[in-house]
Amino acid sequence: MTAHVLDDPTDSQNRTATRASSSTDEVLPLPVSDSDKQKAETAKEAANKCFAAKKYDEAVERYTEAISHNPNVAAYYANRAFAYIRSEFYGAAIQDADRAISLDPSYIKGYYRRAVGNMALGKVKEAVKDFRAVCRVAPNDTDARKKLSECEKELKRRTFEAAIAFEDRKRSAEELIGDVESMVVEASYDGPRLGDEGVTLEFVTQLLEHLRQQKKLHKKYLYTILLKAKKLFEAEPPIVDVTVPSGGKLTICGDIHGQFYDLLHVFDLNGLPSPTNAYLWNGDFVDRGSFSVECVTTLFAFKLLYPNSIFLSRGNHETDDMNKVYGFEGEVKAKYSEAAFKLFSEIFNAVPIGNVVNEKILVVHGGLFSRDDVTLDELRQIDRFKQPGSEGLMCELLWSDPQPLPGRSPSKRGVGIQFGPDVTKSFLERNGLEVLIRSHEVKQEGYQVDHDGKCITIFSAPNYCDSVGNKGAYIHVTPDRKLTYHQFAAVEHPPVRAMQYAGMFGNMM
Repeated sequence: MTAHVLDDPTDSQNRTATRASSSTDEVLPLPVSDSDKQKAETAKEAANKCFAAKKYDEAVERYTEAISHNPNVAAYYANRAFAYIRSEFYGAAIQDADRAISLDPSYIKGYYRRAVGNMALGKVKEAVKDFRAVCRVAPNDTDARKKLSECEKELKRRTFEAAIAFEDRKRSAEELIGDVESMVVEASYDGPRLGDEGVTLEFVTQLLEHLRQQKKLHKKYLYTILLKAKKLFEAEPPIVDVTVPSGGKLTICGDIHGQFYDLLHVFDLNGLPSPTNAYLWNGDFVDRGSFSVECVTTLFAFKLLYPNSIFLSRGNHETDDMNKVYGFEGEVKAKYSEAAFKLFSEIFNAVPIGNVVNEKILVVHGGLFSRDDVTLDELRQIDRFKQPGSEGLMCELLWSDPQPLPGRSPSKRGVGIQFGPDVTKSFLERNGLEVLIRSHEVKQEGYQVDHDGKCITIFSAPNYCDSVGNKGAYIHVTPDRKLTYHQFAAVEHPPVRAMQYAGMFGNMM
């Protein structure tokens, strides 16, 4: 048996007479006519086809239709949970898995789905409980035993890290790295070299070509760039005021998720950064894609070269919990060192959490808030120099998503909220703003305009994770705040798969 297929509710292999332990109360089935059962099966088959075509939103709709006709089938909820997982709506996936288990406590894939959802949210203890339940029910399931082993290892690792965290916090990354100036650059190194003049355009263009060839920047120069970038970000406020260059433009990009060769393609299409060709990168520079080090090093180098023309907003993946699961931590340690990862973490804590463009456009990674009275002044006072946590303004700013219906709803992700067009309108009017630009969600066309044109999602990682098939996009903003959208397709990259550095634990997602 494997966890990564869609379930047929008539398939006896998906069940066992032995009951797994569950914290979810079993529910009694509701009366359903034969006609409704057939309608449900028809909707499920349509949903399965949508899932196979990677149309996960449509798959969710069809599974929901199946559930509306027959709410008694655990497989419908488990299948919808799988579609939610592929859409990164882990909170909704956990809820559906709970429902599947309550309908049939012996339904193994309900535990699988719930475990994956909990892992994605960093709830490793809960994931371990579910995989232990699966292994008790199906002791010969080698896939489940491997996943349990990985979860238990991760839990032990996190427990150990927590135990030594107090002592570790006493030493900064700079102390762990040591004297950068005294580091020797070997004669065999053939990459760009930083001189006394610091980061220059010549250095950055050489860096891009060096990284394009899958060569590493020498650690001496990487650490120099990171330490200078850290000081630069620390001097910036939580919300940065951005002015579109006179006679030029600002380009706003969304998530790039370690897709370095697509980042280079953006520069090919749109030009390198310059004082008249400014860029704003709206979070999630790292994770999933396996060239995250190259992406973030490039952005930091350009930030040092043009500090008033390159702007960054922190995303929900510029956080330790996400980096541990989705590959960035593993990538940094594989390419450089544990001290380098700690330094990246300290920098991410310093990256601003939003930008206001020409006084009227708010750009943040996720979205809006669970309170009605939030003001820009309040956002400008946020203490961002920390991990964002699972609640509060900073968390919601990084994690929230728009919804078509008015009001607010719990987030399908399990973190942040969902906010409607009335929430967007009220927030913008209260703060004298015209539009909210955010990222955080993959869109098939690379962007999407919602809430009567007041909420725009921009996503710049085409063919996300080498599998979704979406376009990427970026937005041009002129000095008079005119917005134009530009789409682009993914380009080829070296044969290094997405999530290469995440290991088995991360790849369970």
